[in-house]
Amino acid sequence: MNSISKRIADELGVREQQVNATVELLDGGATVPFIARYRKEVTGSLDDIQLRALEERLRYLRELEDRRATILKSIEDQGKLSDELRASIEAADAKNRLEDLYLPFKPKRRTKAQIAREAGLEPLADALFTDPRNDPDTLAGGYLSEDAGVADTKAALEGARYILMERFAEDAELLGRLRDFIWQEAQLKVSVIEGKENEGAKFRDYFEHVEPLKKVPSHRALAILRGRNEGILSYALAVGDSEQDRRQPHPAEQRIAAHWQIRDQGRAADKWLSEVVRWTWRVKLSTQIETDLMAQVREAAETEAINVFAANLKDLLLLAPAGPRPTLGLDPGLRTGVKVAIIDGTGQVAGHGAIFPHAPRNNWDASIEQLAKWSREYRIELVAIGNGTASRETEKLVADLIKRYPDLNLARIVVSESGASIYSASEFASRELPDLDVTIRGAVSIARRLQDPLAEMVKIEPKSIGVGQYQHDVSQVQLARSLDAVVEDCVNGVGVDLNTASIPLLARVAGLNQTLAENIIEFRNRHGAFRSRKQLLDVARLGARTFEQAAGFLRIADGDNPLDRSSVHPEAYGVVQAIAKKSGRDIRQIVGDSAFLRTLNAQDFVTEQFGLPTIQDILAELEKPGRDPRPEFRSASFQEGVETLKDLELGMVLEGTVTNVTNFGAFVDVGVHQDGLVHISALSHEFIKDPREVVKAGDIVKVKVMDVDIPRKRIALTMRMDDQPGAPDQKSQRQSRSGSSARQESRPSGPAKQDSAPQGAMAGALAQAMASARKDKR
Repeated sequence: MNSISKRIADELGVREQQVNATVELLDGGATVPFIARYRKEVTGSLDDIQLRALEERLRYLRELEDRRATILKSIEDQGKLSDELRASIEAADAKNRLEDLYLPFKPKRRTKAQIAREAGLEPLADALFTDPRNDPDTLAGGYLSEDAGVADTKAALEGARYILMERFAEDAELLGRLRDFIWQEAQLKVSVIEGKENEGAKFRDYFEHVEPLKKVPSHRALAILRGRNEGILSYALAVGDSEQDRRQPHPAEQRIAAHWQIRDQGRAADKWLSEVVRWTWRVKLSTQIETDLMAQVREAAETEAINVFAANLKDLLLLAPAGPRPTLGLDPGLRTGVKVAIIDGTGQVAGHGAIFPHAPRNNWDASIEQLAKWSREYRIELVAIGNGTASRETEKLVADLIKRYPDLNLARIVVSESGASIYSASEFASRELPDLDVTIRGAVSIARRLQDPLAEMVKIEPKSIGVGQYQHDVSQVQLARSLDAVVEDCVNGVGVDLNTASIPLLARVAGLNQTLAENIIEFRNRHGAFRSRKQLLDVARLGARTFEQAAGFLRIADGDNPLDRSSVHPEAYGVVQAIAKKSGRDIRQIVGDSAFLRTLNAQDFVTEQFGLPTIQDILAELEKPGRDPRPEFRSASFQEGVETLKDLELGMVLEGTVTNVTNFGAFVDVGVHQDGLVHISALSHEFIKDPREVVKAGDIVKVKVMDVDIPRKRIALTMRMDDQPGAPDQKSQRQSRSGSSARQESRPSGPAKQDSAPQGAMAGALAQAMASARKDKR
């Protein structure tokens, strides 16, 4: 554990004591949100980003230690564990290195080398290797044996060759050096499989593609790997001219020969040994190392893609809530009509129905009158319109409603439907809204996600919210773990109203789970609203340990104790009582009194249990108890008359919402049912490495239309207002800043096709290069 802690400390740039303290808390069942918020003195104020990185690294290194122990025991049981080998295994700092060392001792099926050794050919192999002056044919003649299956010198030399090939290919030092060399020097060459050109048109950017292996960005790597899995693309690693002329020694062969000190000096066995080296690379190692390196590329690409997804998900979950305002939720449709849900300020369904303003019924005026009636009856303030099919047509309907009845004071907002259909058909939706049709549930979800995006989106499996990049191609276990951590951090960062929260929201609170969330709801239904956090201890199966983890994140807006609506943990209520006693004031007088609180010296209230960071947090929370860390609510206004791709004009400036941020740019919904791409080179006049330096999912931005490709449903946008569509100087500037070939992924607005395949180059303003997304700390 000491070595693990030291390594994590070095990697994170923190003290080893901080790592040890955090690991002890994690092993004791503490959650990351709890540790980050309420155990700052213990961890030295590590934040949630550092804690998540520590937790993930701890998992990897512990798996590494478990594997190390298994390998040591296996080799020891074979009686082959030397002191030198033990030292090498104990010093191995990565899984690849560990497996390389284990390779010669790993139980395997009966190999040709093993058969040759059983036939007594190992002395022949050793003799030719140690003294190349020996003539292979002459020496082999002494190892013939009909019983052993060695009928002639050719068979004897073949057996000897297999023995040396296995020995060469299982040398850990050589494997490490070869892997590093190929990684540094190899070009990834991708081509289309003959006859698959039409079937694989979406991959045509990669039909003849070459780039340095070590520079392949994550999204391109995943696209190529997907193309290969679908039987469209093939790839190979090439170093120098070795692939053009198979007769020439591969550079890797030269390194194998140098490692084993094999040189052609005209001695009798030199040519035979050179052939052994050639076979070692081409038969044993080339495929193995290509597989290893492509696995390394995939792993890095998956990690990057998961980081992008997690960052976008966090931004979406922390979108500004419109608040507890009566809302009409409209789930647009043409033939099937527009489904309507009436949601009151508490998120409850007050009514529902359907209108048919569009073709084929065209009940425009009647639909407006029905919406006006509902709006008056239920005092509606907001109209949430899903961004799927018929969204712009329905938005026009609401605009007409607002124009005819200005006294209603309605505001219309287009809301992402992503994942709404999945929620509608879910088991939880069936239990939450048992009397409503699936289509009406979708309208309910649209309205509620406007009122409180976080509270509604936690009901949906995180990976179903379409803000990822090749999310179906990455490790689903790692993806789920990462996204669950994001949801947990967001829910606990905002806090949860104990008396209104749903089961999915409660289940994400630190220390709680599905069963405890259900028990809390059952207790609430039986006994009424919670008046105190202490009542949580009366909930079935919720003990003191769970209370410690969860209580600070659960809020009671109008409870008996004013501190229960804050993030001050019950264990620290004594600190506030000490402040009140020292000042001669009641706790209720202190809460919210900023002027008074700012006169206090936090150091005066430090105790052995609560250090300065916790006291400072308490004073800040008392100023604005239960404050929501999310930004103020605002929405984009789509331009009237711009509803389809055909309505877009070059140079047009539009307002839109950022729907997804990848490591090559940002997708923006401008209201035409097809997201446009602002390439990373068009996000800013300054050079940036990560689009999230400029934008994040949910941002409202102004963009200019640079190019529209209607057949391919492509929109090129820029946030640089002085860019001119198709201007060669702009294009060349972007290319010089950002790299070589241009790529764009098409993303339709709305819930459909959330994870599209790669598309071709965009003409005009798009130029390109892919930049690695840095890990954003937000």
